[in-house]
Amino acid sequence: MITTLLSILILSCSSHTTKAPKVAVTMDSPYVFPALSTKAKTYYNTEVQDKYNKLLGKTNFSGSILVAKNGEIVFEDYKGYYNYKTKEPITETTPFHLASISKTFTAMSILHLYDQGKLGLEDKVNKYITNFPYDNVTIKNLLTHRSGLANYVHFMDEGKVEVSYRKNKRGKMVRTTRVISRAPRINKLLTNEEVVKYMVDNKIQMEGRPDRSFRYCNTNYILLAMIVEKVTGMYFPDYMKDSVFAPLGMTHSFIFNIKTANDYVPSYQYNNAAFPLEKFDCIYGDKNVYSTVRDMLLWDKALYAGTFVSKQTLEMAFMPYSNESRSMHNYGLGWRLLVKPDETIVYHNGWWHGNNTVFTRLIKDTATIIVLGNKFNRLIYKSKEISGVFSKAADALHDEE
Repeated sequence: MITTLLSILILSCSSHTTKAPKVAVTMDSPYVFPALSTKAKTYYNTEVQDKYNKLLGKTNFSGSILVAKNGEIVFEDYKGYYNYKTKEPITETTPFHLASISKTFTAMSILHLYDQGKLGLEDKVNKYITNFPYDNVTIKNLLTHRSGLANYVHFMDEGKVEVSYRKNKRGKMVRTTRVISRAPRINKLLTNEEVVKYMVDNKIQMEGRPDRSFRYCNTNYILLAMIVEKVTGMYFPDYMKDSVFAPLGMTHSFIFNIKTANDYVPSYQYNNAAFPLEKFDCIYGDKNVYSTVRDMLLWDKALYAGTFVSKQTLEMAFMPYSNESRSMHNYGLGWRLLVKPDETIVYHNGWWHGNNTVFTRLIKDTATIIVLGNKFNRLIYKSKEISGVFSKAADALHDEE
């Protein structure tokens, strides 16, 4: 599978990506990882713990970390509080807001329906969302962030801070700021449907023509969640529970939404100040999956196994689709890609309020790094450096049984 994946990654998109199968795809038999020896487990645990201590362990990290190799946990740790008011500690069952890692679930749910022949990737969005006024935007455009649509997080924001510099009476340059009004004040929790209505009512202009360039845009993924609802006839949080989380055994995972707003537990700033619930917090598809590191490992295993999305479709998801400029950084169908000459790292990060999250899949090494935090900490993104443990493991373990 890995050889096939790497070869596909360097090819341009082939025509089969635009057509849905006529019948449901039969999934392959479950993937079986090679078992790790005791020596390998000890080596990985020691090396990962050393890097973790240097990167996060001695900081004000509040969250959970899990590192796996061949589907086996080689290191995990839990620090801080789930609720700083009640001092409830973080444990292996503590759910965290995944922020933009949620996009991987939305994208794979679309591809799951594609595997079943229920939609096509070249289908126009207005086939499913009848009041959608932007022509020629396809499901694939949404998945790859190539729709040209504006980001609702920006155009529905009430103000933008403009920074400028001027000379004071002494001739010294000083920094000044002013808030520019951008949108009417909104004093309610919004839904996906209300965002689309706002786009229609206010005739929000596109930022570019479809499929011309990559523009990371949260609007794309709230539309994808709405398409899942139209195709399945189910409320997206219910569909994800019944068709994704429950079948995969992800018992501590769910979609936060306006119906569960009263259960909100805040994330925190670096100084422990809580983020209050605000107008964008109940919008889903682009964010709002809550999960644990152990549930995320089950998600990782399901992707390897081909039990949720077929391996052929998953390989298509890991192709780079934005090649206007030469860079190792690219985007597939719901996944960020770091395309190196000898391997491609498949990952997604997340940020929302105080939540910082990392989900890194080292497919060549069949290793996974998952870090979920609920108190803002930029160092969480440095956890990718743990991947160096696996790149040097071949020499360290050459004499194992």
